[in-house]
Amino acid sequence: MKTIVITGAGGVLCSTLAIALAKKGNKIALLDLNLEKAEEIAETIIKNGGEALAIKVNVLEKETLLTARKKVKDIFGPCEVLINGAGGNHPKATTGHQFFDPSKEQNDSVKTFFDLDTEGVKFVFELNFLGTLLPTQVFAEDMLTTEGGNIINISSMNSFQPLTKIPAYSGAKAAISNFTQWLSVYFSKAGIRVNALAPGFFLTEQNRTLLTNEDGSLTERGETIIKRTPLSKFGEPEDLISTTFWLCDEGSKFITGIVVPIDGGFSAYSGI
Repeated sequence: MKTIVITGAGGVLCSTLAIALAKKGNKIALLDLNLEKAEEIAETIIKNGGEALAIKVNVLEKETLLTARKKVKDIFGPCEVLINGAGGNHPKATTGHQFFDPSKEQNDSVKTFFDLDTEGVKFVFELNFLGTLLPTQVFAEDMLTTEGGNIINISSMNSFQPLTKIPAYSGAKAAISNFTQWLSVYFSKAGIRVNALAPGFFLTEQNRTLLTNEDGSLTERGETIIKRTPLSKFGEPEDLISTTFWLCDEGSKFITGIVVPIDGGFSAYSGI
């Protein structure tokens, strides 16, 4: 069994992966800025007979990552699998409408492309891209001393097809997919495989209010997504588990540099 480090481990998707991977006997290091959430997941794993360790980490501060690496190594041994799950969007990097219509008077309360906040856009790119690069720099070094090092990044289906309203997030996830391919080639002679998951639309705490109303019905954007998803539903966190198992196991030992869409067919459907 392996020592697996997961960043963003307190989130809905990564906490589900952490619990599933722990059930297979792996030792799980849960890294998150929200230590309380990470500790909750660690307690759940331990109560079920697994091994887990929660560590407060800011993925944009290398010193906290180095401290975490030492703690993981001292308690569980060197990192063998790294899942880069930290990421997210920011309202200041999001437009109010899908289209800019110059024929209509623009409402000052509606954010257009011209109103996007530089700091908001910077935050999104740093959290997603640097928040993947820095943990990889820190933990991949341990993989050089083990056999079968493995890095799994979290991209998005909008890396294939950008979504309206969220230019920074779409661009940042496209960068993750590109980085995954680049890194897979770079580490190929060192025996480290690098792949990525590209989730489609999953209901999380970040997007639940955008996709569903208080009564559970779909918002206009939520309805559009379901109509464009051939399987006609949102993904559930558990839908990521089997692909993660596959990428972690020997069955994928000849697989590196791929980005796997888990999106109910969204990226395959033209809408016609």
